[in-house]
Amino acid sequence: MGHIALYRSWRPQAFRDMVGQQHIVQTLQNAIREERLSHAYLFSGPRGTGKTSAAKILAKAINCERGPAPEPCNECPACLGITAGTVMDVVEIDAASNRGIDEIREIRDKVRYAPTEVRRKVYIIDEVHMLTAEAFNALLKTLEEPPRHALFVLATTEPHRVPATIVSRCQRFEFRRVSVAEQAARMREICRHEGIEAEDEALEYIARLSDGGMRDALSLLDQIASFTDGKVTLRDAVEITGGLQDEQFARLAEAVRNGDAGAALGEAEALMRAGKNPERCLELIMRDFRDLLLLRLAPNAVAGESGASGTGRLGELAGAFSVERLFFIIETLNRYLVDMKYAAHPQTMFELALLKLCAETEQAGERTPARAETTDAGAASGAGAAGGSGAGSAAELAALRQRIADLERKVDALMRGALTAGSAAAGAASGSAAGGKAAGRETGAGRSGRPPGEVAGDRMPPRLSGAKPKLQPFLAAADSPDTKQVIAQWPEVLQQVKKASITLHAWLKNGEPVAYADGTVLVAFLTPIHRETTEKPANRQAIEEAMTAVLGRDVRLATVMRKEWQEALAGADAAASSGGREELKLVPDDEAGDPPWVEEAVKLFGGSLVVVEDD
Repeated sequence: MGHIALYRSWRPQAFRDMVGQQHIVQTLQNAIREERLSHAYLFSGPRGTGKTSAAKILAKAINCERGPAPEPCNECPACLGITAGTVMDVVEIDAASNRGIDEIREIRDKVRYAPTEVRRKVYIIDEVHMLTAEAFNALLKTLEEPPRHALFVLATTEPHRVPATIVSRCQRFEFRRVSVAEQAARMREICRHEGIEAEDEALEYIARLSDGGMRDALSLLDQIASFTDGKVTLRDAVEITGGLQDEQFARLAEAVRNGDAGAALGEAEALMRAGKNPERCLELIMRDFRDLLLLRLAPNAVAGESGASGTGRLGELAGAFSVERLFFIIETLNRYLVDMKYAAHPQTMFELALLKLCAETEQAGERTPARAETTDAGAASGAGAAGGSGAGSAAELAALRQRIADLERKVDALMRGALTAGSAAAGAASGSAAGGKAAGRETGAGRSGRPPGEVAGDRMPPRLSGAKPKLQPFLAAADSPDTKQVIAQWPEVLQQVKKASITLHAWLKNGEPVAYADGTVLVAFLTPIHRETTEKPANRQAIEEAMTAVLGRDVRLATVMRKEWQEALAGADAAASSGGREELKLVPDDEAGDPPWVEEAVKLFGGSLVVVEDD
């Protein structure tokens, strides 16, 4: 048999040929043996793991003329016909190209009729997540009331896109990726049967490259065997698949370790001349450095994943890099790999990544800048564990302890200052309350002659983003031409803010400008959360920049709650209607003299004094 037909001839013909899915095989065989099959199954998992093959084997097992049996005989007309795809009662549909409601309606109409060639009708819908919403609704009705002679098998690589109503009516089986060892063993058996000479390292390399998909591994094996005339070597496998030779990676790793940018660029140029893909090369280099890291931290994991040959291949390079250095290299390569996906010149990004690694080389006694703090902590821990075995470690530990002590002293000083300021503020507040009781009560703008916003602004503690504004200047400028200009241009300000941040624009829309005074725009908000968010330093700066750009002059932002502004306006109107007096006195002018202690109280605590006497 020619190698071109290798993959097709070795597709699983029975459950015993399934690789890496023993848990699913055992469950299906027990269901067949006990005659407890479900009417619908959902096979999900990565590509190339055997979902469609398992569906066909299940169709043969339940329709085998010697069964139903846990294993199909693959000799009777029913098994051979299902394998060849000539049995009309076993229908395989590709939902990627037949995804409309008409195809599903045709299934719904035909599923009611009894099978004519085999025992049960089987409908295999591959890539079922590609069906339209209408097609899913039509399929749902069939799954709710299926005929006894019909069985549905739905296969998908994206189960999250299948509606929950469909999933709930199926038995779901999750196919897992096939391990490297299982794939290599299976390919070794195939090569022995087909008379192909294959190196174990080459089979392990192909298995790693397939990313857990047995179908991809067999396709690669077929391709390489056809190219090499039946002799598969690691070098040929790497060359054909566009991989990275061990010698090339070793030279790159040595250039990175020594900080030799010229050698690294030379290797990169050689890879590009060989027609390699820059993105693919960066992925392979990152994967090899990842294997070096695993070999340092968990050697058994590398041995189980890559086999003994992989461990030996990496063992010589692992000792040339520290664990910390490997972490830095992998993080850097991953960052450049992400940027490369959107770069106009991927080769340039590939070269920049190598130059970055060479520039951050780790010489004797040096530390990687990106990991300096981690190294300090690790050195300190190591020195403590060893009991101060080395002079350098002891010195680093002492310096670290001194640094921690200094930081603790600074934190204590800051906390003491904060507590002192808080106590002083609390004392002033209590004193002000006591003075207010001794002098009399203030009940609003109608008695004090001052707007409520101004009184609150004089004595209120500052907010998180700054003190509350004094409203008196804004009340005087509420009807000024500058205020009217700001209100007229406010939509332009909102559009300017929207260009900078859509989220900030949504918060700012809750407020409206009410006054402009002294180069400051006062914005009144309906809800506190919108005001507090706008008052954050970064948001305030963005809004002020937008206002400056629109109004053509430097403008600052002040905020107030709309309720406070309306109360302040009402107080100002009341004061104006009373003759514009600064204070409303309820006693004759000749009796308005204040005692000396009252004047001292006002000096100490501030506020306005209102004396109330009965007529």
